[in-house]
Amino acid sequence: MDTRTRIAWNLRNLRVSQKVTQENLAVDAQVDRTVISDLERGKHNASIDLMDRLAVALSIDISAFFSEPSPSDGKPEPMRAGRKPKS
Repeated sequence: MDTRTRIAWNLRNLRVSQKVTQENLAVDAQVDRTVISDLERGKHNASIDLMDRLAVALSIDISAFFSEPSPSDGKPEPMRAGRKPKS
């Protein structure tokens, strides 16, 4: 697994395990929600500053983004959308 894929997988896994939506994480890390989406899909290179803000927002050490997932870890289940349905 390359580093970008590892960061993407760990970011999503940590976010979903804490039941944090992409939108809420984006607000806490002071970025647009699309940046979180792009990071989780491996489409965006994160700066150290951004990764630090994400770690603070998730209350984790930045090193958690670089840990190798165990082979038994499955892909995190998608969360329900954070926006209210249009009425």
